[in-house]
Amino acid sequence: MIIKKSSSIKSSEITPESIYRQRRAFMKGLVGGAAALTTGNAIAGLSYPFEKDWPTYPGPEWMRAQLANTQRNTAYATAEKLTPYPNVITHNNFYEFGLGKQDPSRRAQKFVTDPWSVEVAGEANKTGIFTLEDLVSPHQLEERIYRLRCVEAWSMVIPWVGIPLADLLKRFDPTGNAKYVEFTTLLDPKQMPEQGSFFNTLDWPYVEGLRIDEAMHPLAFLAVGVYGEALPPQNGAPLRLVVPWKYGFKSIKSIVKIRFTERMPKTSWNISAPREYGFFANVNPSVDHPRWSQATERRLPSSLFSPNIIDTAPFNGYADEVASLYSGMDLKQWF
Repeated sequence: MIIKKSSSIKSSEITPESIYRQRRAFMKGLVGGAAALTTGNAIAGLSYPFEKDWPTYPGPEWMRAQLANTQRNTAYATAEKLTPYPNVITHNNFYEFGLGKQDPSRRAQKFVTDPWSVEVAGEANKTGIFTLEDLVSPHQLEERIYRLRCVEAWSMVIPWVGIPLADLLKRFDPTGNAKYVEFTTLLDPKQMPEQGSFFNTLDWPYVEGLRIDEAMHPLAFLAVGVYGEALPPQNGAPLRLVVPWKYGFKSIKSIVKIRFTERMPKTSWNISAPREYGFFANVNPSVDHPRWSQATERRLPSSLFSPNIIDTAPFNGYADEVASLYSGMDLKQWF
């Protein structure tokens, strides 16, 4: 159901009635990444290795049938080993829930993600406030396996479930003045305790942005799930951005607002530490962070006694697809 919408957008453009008729029988056994034993996942034809049971997140009722019918997009895959599910759900940067990597998985379990709405605003012909169901239901969910490279020099390989960002943005008919897309995370100190902390790390709410051509690039993705299930709260439920050629802090979590704008958005980490975190944040092994090298990364799982160190690739290995977006730019200046 649409909460509020402009008169120029019809409900039929948002939610087909037939898209969520069937109910999903979702997976009870869970995934990890290391063992040879495999089990069928609720996603048709997809399966993952697992070691033991870990908590899953079925998501809202309306989404379950769509998750069950997710299609794997083999054009966006990799032969690299998937990061074990336990690492994906317990090693997170989500500062709204704490500064430690395990804080989000411990402190976000009661985070309410249903119902959820997203405001669409700014330089577009169709704007308003829409439920998550309105935004997602018209689309075929697909699985894409992407590398995730954190600016802190650790990385993962994750099977995301979601929709191409461009497919959603085009539905709102951006005007010619839309040069950038700004995204905003929920502001709710009662649920997100770090937002109410006296020693705030950032000015809340969290804000990120992309140039419009970056947002419309085929690789840019809006995720609603991971490993065949709905997103866990610590991973950005119920809706997060995934931009695999950029450092992970660009992939904003728990989105409540999408705004088309003519000017470059003022983004949270760039405001907090502009010398360390540029607006573009493209993965670049030749441009070090002021406090550490970006030439290599720890591919998780990795430990002191069993390190898994690999070389970092320009644009996180997606240079063939995205390097043309930055033709003629000095990527050391526009980092």
